Amino acid sequence: MTTAQADPGARHATRDVAELQSRIKQLAREKNAVILAHNYERPEVQDVADFVGDSLGLSREAAKTEAEIIVFCGVHFMAETAAILSPNKMVLLPDLAAGCSLAATINGDQLREWKAEHPGAVVVSYVNTTADVKAESDYCCTSGNAVEIVNSIPIETEILFLPDMFLGAHVRRVTGRRNMHVWMGECHVHAGIDPEHINRQRAMHPGAEFLIHPECGCATSAVEAVSAGDVDPEGVQILSTEGMINRPRISDADEFIVATEVGILHRLHRENPTKKFYPASELAVCAFMKVTTLPKVLRALERLEHHITVDPETSAKARRAIERMIAIGGNRPLSPKPETTEDPGE
Repeated sequence: MTTAQADPGARHATRDVAELQSRIKQLAREKNAVILAHNYERPEVQDVADFVGDSLGLSREAAKTEAEIIVFCGVHFMAETAAILSPNKMVLLPDLAAGCSLAATINGDQLREWKAEHPGAVVVSYVNTTADVKAESDYCCTSGNAVEIVNSIPIETEILFLPDMFLGAHVRRVTGRRNMHVWMGECHVHAGIDPEHINRQRAMHPGAEFLIHPECGCATSAVEAVSAGDVDPEGVQILSTEGMINRPRISDADEFIVATEVGILHRLHRENPTKKFYPASELAVCAFMKVTTLPKVLRALERLEHHITVDPETSAKARRAIERMIAIGGNRPLSPKPETTEDPGE
């Protein structure tokens, strides 16, 4: 007997969710809107979306869609990036409270001051940054191509890397760049994924593969822990979103420990129903990702709120840094539908 069958309240809640999803999909069709949802959104929000993926993949989808309106179920910097790549489309963020603790650790003024202290330095900014910070950067990067981008910069050139100190420490260790300065910023979810949590879960599930998603700010501490030797690299898979989703289908393992925000477990369970998944830590929850709800998505479509824009000068500068990021690796595809199980490749 399911929970919904046993509990009339659960049946009512399930019916309410289905009705909201139906109204959202109908209104999106009427208004020629596409709904994009990040992997860490609430399960019911992911299920109503046209596309589900990581921030960069969703922005690419936003850039190529023929829809006139983009409802971005993610956080503010992601909607800004979509607006930069899609200047002729209306980008809506259902809740302006959907911020990012990592992006908030540095603003444009702080970066300009840092640059003034290191004249001639090349600025490499993680994609989890505001448009103002991207506009002051020479390159943006993802966790997947940060090493490649840093290695493309002449060895004698000073580098300012921001804002993720865990990713920065990992890149500096791997590249051996001693003239690379790292901003001391971190995601609030970092505290939920540390070597102690990881090693405890691996001891509880010794046959499980350990999956790390490098495109997630909250998982960079795990990446850094592996490269530092604090976590045993045996059985570790550092994968893109689609690599993480596809890995259970091609692996002989039946159990997987997942080091990223817990929201991705919904998609993993849905697309790999015969496998078992355990979060590296139950504490790895992004509160900002959870503020978006179905009623807010519906209201965004009804009222066309909240419209995210970036001024043309900032947008042009930021776009240059983003396009450099796209040109140097990190070009991973997005799954076409939440319910799709066909492997779209890496």
